[in-house]
Amino acid sequence: MKYELLIESVKKHEGLRLKPYRCPVGKLTIGYGRNLEDTGITEEEANFLLVRDLQRVQNALRKKINYDEYPSHVQNVLLEMGFQLGVNGLMKFKKTLQLIEEGNYIGASKEMLNSKWAKQTPKRANTLSKLMREGF
Repeated sequence: MKYELLIESVKKHEGLRLKPYRCPVGKLTIGYGRNLEDTGITEEEANFLLVRDLQRVQNALRKKINYDEYPSHVQNVLLEMGFQLGVNGLMKFKKTLQLIEEGNYIGASKEMLNSKWAKQTPKRANTLSKLMREGF
């Protein structure tokens, strides 16, 4: 089956919504009518979205800090924190970022744990703090 004409028709009738919305029957929907409540997404789609989200966060970090100058393990910690907290949330870690800028990764790892974030997500915070301190 050739989908080209069908795709154009569906796009025309559904319209594109890049943020979730409620369809006329109240289902959470996105894109060209993707019913997230009943259909969800596939693992492949989730992986694609994760990679795109990480790329978006990485690009935003490059605009805010000297991201590319840090060792890869530090980049990974910053990227994961930026993904979880949002880049603006990560930018509130002023002492941690200053210590990273100075190359004091041990101090940065300690400072990371001195936060509300570490109390809210202790397992993740401890794992990322250890990675910051010890590398891979």
